[in-house]
Amino acid sequence: MLEPSHNNELPAIPGKRYFTIGEVSELCAVKPHVLRYWEQEFPQLKPVKRRGNRRYYQREDVLTIRQIRSLLYEEGYTIGGARQRMDDDGDKGIRPAELKAVVQESIRDLEEVLELLKPAGR
Repeated sequence: MLEPSHNNELPAIPGKRYFTIGEVSELCAVKPHVLRYWEQEFPQLKPVKRRGNRRYYQREDVLTIRQIRSLLYEEGYTIGGARQRMDDDGDKGIRPAELKAVVQESIRDLEEVLELLKPAGR
């Protein structure tokens, strides 16, 4: 598992529609029981629940989890402080640092697609 200060070294989010709790755990370097706990503490985090109460997260959920992880592990917020910060950010929109991370991740994803589309001889 990554050190808490390495949020920028998390793996890229694949272009899937839904992710299982195990996949999100790996993508965000947070254990599944922590994700279930955060669902209770952060109203912004609402994964879809299907068959047998299985959780399915969408890309937006994964980004929210990464934001929560950053607030708690990197910026040192308490659960209550992080919840309040998330509520405040919901009113203001995305923070510049988060926007930069999303743009960088999108660039990496597009570069991977470009490599796949290049002819084999190049």
